[in-house]
Amino acid sequence: MPSRPVAPLWRWTLPLAVGATMVGAWALASATDQFPRGTVPAPAAVARAFVTELRSGRLFDDVVASLYRVSVGFVIACAAAIPAGLALGRFAAARAAFLPWVNFFRTLSPIAWIPFAIIWFGIGDPPAIFLIFLATFFQVTLATLGASAGVPRVYYRVAADLGLSGRQVLLEVTLPAILPQLLVALRVAIGVAWMVVVAAEMIAVRSGLGFLIIDARNALRMDLVVVGMITIGAIGIGLDALFARLARAPMLRWGSER
Repeated sequence: MPSRPVAPLWRWTLPLAVGATMVGAWALASATDQFPRGTVPAPAAVARAFVTELRSGRLFDDVVASLYRVSVGFVIACAAAIPAGLALGRFAAARAAFLPWVNFFRTLSPIAWIPFAIIWFGIGDPPAIFLIFLATFFQVTLATLGASAGVPRVYYRVAADLGLSGRQVLLEVTLPAILPQLLVALRVAIGVAWMVVVAAEMIAVRSGLGFLIIDARNALRMDLVVVGMITIGAIGIGLDALFARLARAPMLRWGSER
């Protein structure tokens, strides 16, 4: 039996209540001696560190650096992966030749590539962007392949009857039909990309939220570590909400009503 929808008021009050409970438990944990001294900063200390980082501008710079790397790597990966997925969906020989290897690299953690990324690209933006590309490309390729394979054949028969060219079929039939599923895949992929860039920044760069966390840990500033964690989570929620809103755009609804 399906559950009844939650009233709009409760959609806000329930998460706030859970959040308040978590902060209360956090404050209690910071005041006890169950953890090594200094490893659980109090919420007030984290709030002060957050204000200090904002006033100094460092937090803003780190956010911009991380978003830049994710944006560049994600866009490059999608620009390559979507055509690759469409090609694999259209040509059986290409699918037979490349699909096993796409699956192989998809299951290989991008973090495993960090040593090669540093050796090949050095320290800075390029290795992080490379890792974002790897985290996104194979996932989006498979999602595009699966979505294109699910387009009803009747769409193509109608397109043939109308005399549409191959380019018109691609732009006016295939892409609009797969957009709803593709945006769901992109929503998942951007979350993975965001997690990977934070891991890469802990090793391969000297800026960004990942570097903020590892630098604060080395300085035993656990309050700054929590500031970085909260910022990462908040931006991750924002990116997910952005792609969720795109997936609900009216211009995409026809593709999901099959």
